Amino acid sequence: MDTASFADLTRRYHRELQVHCYRMLGSFDAAEDHVQEVFLRAWRSRDAFEERSSVRTWLYRIATNVCLDTLRRTAPPLQPYPDHLLDESPGPDAVAIGRETISLAFLAAIQLLPPRQRAVFILRDVLSWPASEAAALLGTSVPAANSALQRARTTLRERWRGGRLEWAPAAEPDPAERELLERYIAAHEEADPEALIALLREDVRLTIGPGAGEWTGKATVARALRQDMNTLGQWRMLPTSANRLPAVGAYVRGPGDTAFRPFALVVLTPEAGLLAAMDSFETPGLFGAFGLPASLDPTR
Repeated sequence: MDTASFADLTRRYHRELQVHCYRMLGSFDAAEDHVQEVFLRAWRSRDAFEERSSVRTWLYRIATNVCLDTLRRTAPPLQPYPDHLLDESPGPDAVAIGRETISLAFLAAIQLLPPRQRAVFILRDVLSWPASEAAALLGTSVPAANSALQRARTTLRERWRGGRLEWAPAAEPDPAERELLERYIAAHEEADPEALIALLREDVRLTIGPGAGEWTGKATVARALRQDMNTLGQWRMLPTSANRLPAVGAYVRGPGDTAFRPFALVVLTPEAGLLAAMDSFETPGLFGAFGLPASLDPTR
């Protein structure tokens, strides 16, 4: 395989391998780093590739093993994935990307699984690989792979009895959801926690990551919003989308600041005209991946 042929592979499979690593790891930053490692390992082992499997299978084998190596050591923090990059994905994996298997709820669910169970679940139930191919990729027997898959399915059923129906976001935001997003933004920019509280379901969940905390129930979330929503300064928000859900890039301008600075990406889960979840990721380094500006001018 010469340099030109290999470069073509990296272009053709980059995005779907990134999504595969993202599902395995739950982290956008880690997924991109791992794809680079995948292609490095593939380049080094290109002469050993004997075409007994497809190029895609060969690359997925390397990608899965790279992710398993990491998960044996540590679990990266959950991060959102920009929708505009999902829309660029070519190849057989593109069909699955548009469904529930990229939602934050799904990704949080599979973080419960041990690494090899997670891998076989993704290969079999997300990518629809035959049992023999999944077992070969993982270097195990078909019965062992099937056993790991059944354990994974059992774990997920016990935690989420509604299964994929509970994980699936709406295919496209409807006008009511767009209005909900606009009202969410307005509540922050007008420093009005009561306007935001009016948008919440009774069973709403607020998470702030990585690791800052989780609040459940309207009364609990309302107390947190009244106490902390405006302590950092003034807000400005730009709409975006992540993991097939509406989202915002939240910027804050503290005392003495000359501009609004990136603070958090917030992914919203609408349900029946209200907010069922608000997942906030304090990862300003991801704003560029979402096509969001590095700062906002307060005079505009």
